[in-house]
Amino acid sequence: MNDLQPIALPGVDPRRPLVIAGPCSAETEEQVLDTARVLAAEGIRIYRAGLWKPRTKPGGFEGVGEKGIAWMQRVKRETGMYTATEVATRRHVEAALKGGIDLLWIGARTAANPFAMQEIADVLRGVDVPVLVKNPVSPDLELWIGAIERIHNAGIRRLGAIHRGFTSIDKSIYRNHPMWAIPIELHRRLPSLPIFCDPSHIGGKRELIAPLSQQAMDIGFDGLIVEAHCSPDCAWSDKAQQVTPDALAYILRNLVIREQTITTESLNELRAQIDKLDDQLLEILVRRMRVSRDIGQYKKEHDMPILQAQRYEELLARRAAQAVELGMDREFMRTVLQAIHEESVRQQMEVLGK
Repeated sequence: MNDLQPIALPGVDPRRPLVIAGPCSAETEEQVLDTARVLAAEGIRIYRAGLWKPRTKPGGFEGVGEKGIAWMQRVKRETGMYTATEVATRRHVEAALKGGIDLLWIGARTAANPFAMQEIADVLRGVDVPVLVKNPVSPDLELWIGAIERIHNAGIRRLGAIHRGFTSIDKSIYRNHPMWAIPIELHRRLPSLPIFCDPSHIGGKRELIAPLSQQAMDIGFDGLIVEAHCSPDCAWSDKAQQVTPDALAYILRNLVIREQTITTESLNELRAQIDKLDDQLLEILVRRMRVSRDIGQYKKEHDMPILQAQRYEELLARRAAQAVELGMDREFMRTVLQAIHEESVRQQMEVLGK
């Protein structure tokens, strides 16, 4: 995807971060306009509002639909802001484009469905509009890339990704676990693809928006898409994760945007230490897998099954607890151990297959 073009719209400051902000849902014309006016006064140039709201269960507020497009048009006329909304079907895309919506994004549930993504890609063919694709709800990088590729194959070149976190069964302070390694790998695979962070959906709580936004900037994300509402405690959807426009302005003013191109001699020395430690890690892992193959040979000779579930669970729990004591993240250590265990099992299966 070396032919991608910048997401930035004419007149929008190209410096990081490019900020898209507005309420989770367009509720009433008054709410849409009130929020937009304050955001515009704070310098926000791209206004977001959900017109169609996919909900987990029926019966909840599912958006105002097409009638909200007229409210977005009024936002453009009165504030000069660009407008953005989520689309999930062919009809949504057609209505949004006809109504002059300037930027579209595709939600996590839709990104997880190749049929839905292809339907959207087909209707976008021949259209020049910026499109952002959220990560699927599950931590599946290939599914995310596949969704992005479908839009790219339709001819969209102003294309970007939104990291909104991933569903996890493990308890966490987050609504959706950040799993930063996945968007980092996305950037490695598609370096010219802009990546935005959605701290509202990752955190699920307004007090987490500031630290998550800073983390995204520290990693080098290109922009933020944040939910802001003139009266967030009265919002019809996701009120806990929305901030006031004033609070958003405060968060943005206090962001530290780090220079990505500076490299010093001291940094090179530290990177050399990392390289040396990585070499040592690799050597240790190779030695560990040799032992795993010896274990596999022993199990073969004594007709033992490869998987020893109780020992594996005990090891996971013990090592994860040790990691916490040493200042590391429990989930990080579990992920590392699971990967090592999978390779160990593969090595043993090779031995048993001989």
